[in-house]
Amino acid sequence: MQQMSNWSDSNDNLFSSSLAGYLDRKIIILLRDGRELLGTFRSFDQYANIVLEGTSERVIVGNLYCDISLGLYIVRGENVMLIGQRESNKEELPPYMTCVSETEIKRAQKADKNAEELKGSTRRRMEFLDFD
Repeated sequence: MQQMSNWSDSNDNLFSSSLAGYLDRKIIILLRDGRELLGTFRSFDQYANIVLEGTSERVIVGNLYCDISLGLYIVRGENVMLIGQRESNKEELPPYMTCVSETEIKRAQKADKNAEELKGSTRRRMEFLDFD
């Protein structure tokens, strides 16, 4: 059992030291639910819970996007899928993307969700047809 404990401790230290490299840097976090958070990495703990300052959520629908301001934000470590450093001097999005207001992006999200629901209900209604 002692050997397993040492392995766990060394992995925790490795993970902590890799997170420490992001301190005070601008990062992007991809969450398990698909959301993207942008902000400055300020702190973390042994459970990989993260504190972001100046946080915004980037919402993308088709060719539209909006960065919704969230302020100071705490992210539970279990929800983090990916962390990456942002390069502030580079353009992050392709030139064809259009920045819109929060109201417009929410309207686009609702329309996109309704279209997906319609597509799903149409597919369910057509299940009796055998296309194989």
